[in-house]
Amino acid sequence: MTVEEYARLPRGERLARLARTPGELAAAIAGRSDDALSRRPDATDWAATEVLCHLRDNEESFLDRLRMMVAMDEPRFPRSNPDRWAEERQYLRNDATEALHAFGRRRGETIALLASLGPGEWDRAGVHLDSRGRRTVDQVVSVMAWHDDNHLDQLRRALTGRP
Repeated sequence: MTVEEYARLPRGERLARLARTPGELAAAIAGRSDDALSRRPDATDWAATEVLCHLRDNEESFLDRLRMMVAMDEPRFPRSNPDRWAEERQYLRNDATEALHAFGRRRGETIALLASLGPGEWDRAGVHLDSRGRRTVDQVVSVMAWHDDNHLDQLRRALTGRP
């Protein structure tokens, strides 16, 4: 499903998608060895551990940005570089289970924040200083749902050795 397709879904369905992700990730890696979780499918694609670390760190970024969007008038967000994060934060040296648990905690905080929003707060926005431009809280939720799908698929492919 694309971001645009997610945007057409009722907000409750998009929020339910966000709530399912930690459990789906846990099921995908259940019983996998550290070796299997840290094995890259090829020289350039991420291993499952790296995907989990990316989701953990990106969730922190989503949460921080959402908080700023609610508290400030159209805050500006710098460009991020996930590949740089993976290298600098040495994702392959991280523990996959710990990354998953941290992601789950942060996702719970995100869902709690979203559940606390009043009707007008869903239209508050921030400006991404890259090609994404201005996005509302509601639009960010659509991006997050798509992002979850994208990386769940990537993690499953990595576990089967496919890029």
